[in-house]
Amino acid sequence: MTIIDAHAHLWQKQNGLVNGKPVYPVGNGKSSFGGEIRQMMPPYMCDDVNSAERFIANMDYAGVSAAVITQEEIDGNQDAYLLQAKAKFPERLKICSLYEEGKPFLTDGFDGIKLCAGRLPTQDLTKHYKVFEKADQAGKFISIDLADGDAQTASLRELIVQYPDLKIAIGHFGMVTRSGWLEQIKLAQNKNVRIESGGITWLFNYEFYPYPSAITAIKQARDTCGMDKLMWGSDYPRTMVEVTYKMSFDFILKSKELTADEKDAFLFKNAKSFYGFENLIDCGNIPNML
Repeated sequence: MTIIDAHAHLWQKQNGLVNGKPVYPVGNGKSSFGGEIRQMMPPYMCDDVNSAERFIANMDYAGVSAAVITQEEIDGNQDAYLLQAKAKFPERLKICSLYEEGKPFLTDGFDGIKLCAGRLPTQDLTKHYKVFEKADQAGKFISIDLADGDAQTASLRELIVQYPDLKIAIGHFGMVTRSGWLEQIKLAQNKNVRIESGGITWLFNYEFYPYPSAITAIKQARDTCGMDKLMWGSDYPRTMVEVTYKMSFDFILKSKELTADEKDAFLFKNAKSFYGFENLIDCGNIPNML
């Protein structure tokens, strides 16, 4: 099966903010996260560089043909590095620039624009209509992580109506473990809105692999907006502190509660169509030493 990852991260140097406090690496994959030390990446990333080359190696090993690189304010703006990454791996990566409130944002050279909506000082998304307008005019997609529950669904719905041809991908599977998450999923009942599952293994980490509640949630979302509106995402590399990259989708492949066609749609077909991937490679099947 060909697989596409709809939500991953890359950075050359982490230099972000959380609640106004700095986020920066301290060694061996750990970061100071607003004053608390967190394992931000797997410890084998001991140089604290979340590189495109390392990610491509993980993709090749797991059999993932392509990926969408989104961004997060906690990592700092990675626009310049992502342009380098795409220049090196143009057939493997789609990239997003980062929208930061009150700052200029880029479209040239990027495939989409990322909004960390839940972290915006101005939470009403209609106040940020210019980024949606520019994305619509430039033929880019919007990647957006909403605040928990239905806090921002009404304002996003207004923008969906205003820009009906704009492609919008809602991340973190609607913050699935939070109250009111299905209100975010309902937005995908609109023709150009999709839901991607980046972070779903983080949100269900309390029960761990094979994430039975995540499978239940995927089925609930399917029944709400249709399987053709759902896409898999890994949230690499943060989720890899607990599981391998392959494990972040293997629980879907091994599930007996989803059909083969549903798995193919979730892991590949929906993302291929939505993001416009072409000339996808076959990663092959290289046996490991086990």
